Amino acid sequence: MKPKRMNRPVFISIVMVLSTLVVAVGGYAAALITGSILTDEDQLNFAETSTVVDEEGEVLARLFFEDRTNISIDEIPEHVQQSFIAVEDHRFHEHQGVDFIAIGRALYRDILAGAAVEGGSTITQQLAKNVYLENDKTLLRKTKEVLISMNLERNFSKDTLLEMYLNQIYFGHGVYGIERASELYFDKSAKDLTIAEGALLAAIPKAPYHYSPASDIERAEKRRGTVLALMERHGFINEETMTGAMNTPISSDVHTEPEMDASFYTYVDMMIQEGIEKHGISEQQFFTGGYTIEVPIHHELQNTAYSAMENNEHFPDESTGVQAAYVMLDNKTGAVKAVQGGRDYVRKGLNRVNIPRQPGSAFKPISVYAPALESGQYKPYSLLKDELLEYGDYEPSNVNDVYQGSITMRDAIIQSTNTSAVWLLNELGTAKGIEWANEAVPEFQDDGLSVALGGMSEGVSPLHMASAYTAFANGGIKSEPYFINSVKASNGESIVEAKVDQSQLLSEQNAWYMTRMLESAVKEGTAQPGNTDHALAGKTGTTNFEGVDGGNRDAWFVGYTPQYTGAMWMGYDSTTEEQYLQGGSAYPTQLFKSILNTVPVTEQGVAFHKPEGVSELESPVQFAEIEDLDAALTLQGEGFLNVKLNWTAAEDDRLVYNIYEVKDGEASKVGEVEGEGSYTVNRANMFSLGDYMVVPFNPQTGQEGEPSNVADVSVMSIF
Repeated sequence: MKPKRMNRPVFISIVMVLSTLVVAVGGYAAALITGSILTDEDQLNFAETSTVVDEEGEVLARLFFEDRTNISIDEIPEHVQQSFIAVEDHRFHEHQGVDFIAIGRALYRDILAGAAVEGGSTITQQLAKNVYLENDKTLLRKTKEVLISMNLERNFSKDTLLEMYLNQIYFGHGVYGIERASELYFDKSAKDLTIAEGALLAAIPKAPYHYSPASDIERAEKRRGTVLALMERHGFINEETMTGAMNTPISSDVHTEPEMDASFYTYVDMMIQEGIEKHGISEQQFFTGGYTIEVPIHHELQNTAYSAMENNEHFPDESTGVQAAYVMLDNKTGAVKAVQGGRDYVRKGLNRVNIPRQPGSAFKPISVYAPALESGQYKPYSLLKDELLEYGDYEPSNVNDVYQGSITMRDAIIQSTNTSAVWLLNELGTAKGIEWANEAVPEFQDDGLSVALGGMSEGVSPLHMASAYTAFANGGIKSEPYFINSVKASNGESIVEAKVDQSQLLSEQNAWYMTRMLESAVKEGTAQPGNTDHALAGKTGTTNFEGVDGGNRDAWFVGYTPQYTGAMWMGYDSTTEEQYLQGGSAYPTQLFKSILNTVPVTEQGVAFHKPEGVSELESPVQFAEIEDLDAALTLQGEGFLNVKLNWTAAEDDRLVYNIYEVKDGEASKVGEVEGEGSYTVNRANMFSLGDYMVVPFNPQTGQEGEPSNVADVSVMSIF
């Protein structure tokens, strides 16, 4: 029996159906593949505003390209979600990314109106367009939008898609996302929004400027009414709730966040730079990551430094346009408390805190005196030569052209004598001094004696000078500067925790000696200008401009209190014969103290406190002028003749008096006494008496002072 043949029309119909199915399935598969290719899920991690806070949590700055705070759908009240669904896509939970019913309805109304009056885009399509196609102007844009939407629906739940949409959309006035919009318009978190408030926010994204209540309350109110009516129509609220919400007043006030204060510009720029170089956080991440960045800033110091540097009264009158840079660190940690990169500093501008400049005499403690103390060969009262000497082609001189022959290290620091510093480095060996200095500041290549006076080819930045001086302030331990205490992600996860970076450069004893000597430089020496109640130690520095007599390139003060170490530089970015500094180190010294005075003096800061186990640096022994020496014979003991010497002793009882007998013009030492105004020469020979004189002797320096008058012995005194 022959098999029954299939009816031809039926066969053709089956083939056509199967072909259509194959094409449809293939088309759908192709659509999914294309949508997947067009969708980069990383772009769904929306840029989020980072905040910079101080150690008390106060916000200092907000960093963003798009001002947004992402929140979970669970933090958005259901009625707020419903307000957006009602006005944008009431069939959101029913379609798969593309609402063909809505498209058909929109097309029908557009045909009747003869123009495009209604859109058919779903929330998913709007998300796709905003994230992936904002800059796409091609004819295939709508096709791509549909394909991406289908892929998003396939990979994410409806709740996740709505969460992404509400976090992504723009609400006007520079803010993105429902959370920041809620803060902007109502000064509250989205989780606390009422039905009327949620409806107003849902009204804005269609035309943010047009419908913002800050732009036009009447338009905003009318648009909110539309949203509430749609919510009632689609069953999200009842008529009574709708009416109550419509009658809720609308305020035109917006709660904008203040822009970053200009006084923080330098700090934030250096914070970001540290994040890039030290922690591997890119600038893009700082502005999009939603981080909370804690910094160790000191508000008063930061703000005062900015204001003071903008005030022309702190700068030489003749030096129009002179620049300055300032930094203050915490002694014990290196935490940057305040920093200003220049007057009128602009974001990412020339940051003079990082620019190397000639440090002048402010470098002497680093290149000469600290290395000399550490060598063990010199002490604060060691005598140094203060003479005009030649070292090959190099002949340093003192600013005042006064030379004392010899001077103690302490006095050389106080008076900032150049010849003694160069002499000491030459005696110590330039290699030893430079080796120590290269531990204190970034390594430099200069190797001549001019380094003693801060003469360097590149110079040292204010930031590195301040860091170097922390070694004197912190018991010999140098603290490296840092700007970031911590960085936390928006979920609270810790990304960065600061680690204090320190190194021991000199002994605690020698650090204390340096503190006492530099404190005397402020009280008695070149760093006297200005006033402060804070205990302060420091050193000035000035570099001359050879092109103009009396002109300067750089002026410095680098110093520290028991708590803070800082540096202040003044000068021009480029010094010329027409533009040079017409003032010296008095200006940065006074400005430094003026800024410091904004910080209340605490019990800790009123004086430097000597560490346990460290010897105090005694005050200098003072010589006495003796003009009243008297000598007389006396009978004592078993009838022996003695010579009794008397004179007026100095108030300083540490002074030693060397006793000399003078015969035939020759003086020979016969004894010494400490702190007293009398001495007895025992068993004198009455028939061979000489004269006597007293010469004061400084036990700190090993120097003798001027001899007293020569006294002959009074024989009549025993009769």
